[in-house]
Amino acid sequence: MPSEEFNKAAASVRALTTKPEDSVMLELYGLYKQVTVGDCNIAEPAAGDSIARAKWEAWNRNKGKAVGDAEKQYITKASQLTG
Repeated sequence: MPSEEFNKAAASVRALTTKPEDSVMLELYGLYKQVTVGDCNIAEPAAGDSIARAKWEAWNRNKGKAVGDAEKQYITKASQLTG
């Protein structure tokens, strides 16, 4: 179960008025999914679906990462964006 600090960081990311670069959003997405779901548990999307593929790759990069480590990385990244 995600920590209170993680939930606050996720809320602050959702409240951003300026969208960060796609690479940053994908990094956050991958960490978020690792914390909330665990290791990537869906089939790799077809290469033609570039958005789904990018999201899958971002999540799959965190495979095997401990939830606590993913939470810390997410919180750190979020705090860099929100000040």
